[in-house]
Amino acid sequence: MDLEQLQRAIEAILFAAGERIEISRLAFALEADEADIIAAADALANQLAFERRGIRVIKLDSGYQMVSSGEMADYITKALETRKPPKLSASQLEALTIIAYYQPATKAMVEQIRGVDSSYSVAALMNKKLIEEAGRLNVPGRPIQYRTTPDFLRTFGLSSLEELPPIEKVSFGEPIEIPEKVKQEETT
Repeated sequence: MDLEQLQRAIEAILFAAGERIEISRLAFALEADEADIIAAADALANQLAFERRGIRVIKLDSGYQMVSSGEMADYITKALETRKPPKLSASQLEALTIIAYYQPATKAMVEQIRGVDSSYSVAALMNKKLIEEAGRLNVPGRPIQYRTTPDFLRTFGLSSLEELPPIEKVSFGEPIEIPEKVKQEETT
């Protein structure tokens, strides 16, 4: 298949799917190399953006999705009466940030960093489909681990988690060094 045929096939698949499709799945369906799929999808995305079309193809982690152009959001909302992106409270945003940077993260980890109960925030983020269960931690009690979803990436306009800005992470379980001066003051 030449580049133009691949682009047309990818466009049709992404339109029909309505959700993110993995590159490997596209390669299998179109009997093409993943590198060729990436080249064709990226070229299609660039063409749609250059022509300022009403639709876009975006890369999300290891897949692609067809979405409407952000420039058309007001028209789409007016025509379809769709909801705006989910609003997040400060506590939900804090919990989401912790999960995004430390994923997979447990509710206990979120609560340890925030210093308050985070049950409501985690449940609200699950309902908004910004996080999902990512298995259970292999410790007593087997707590649920959480990770972000493709909806998280789309909501925040990210292609992958690598695009998150760097932060200074909190370390867990490592002993804190107490300066010698403080040790001497405690004993006197």
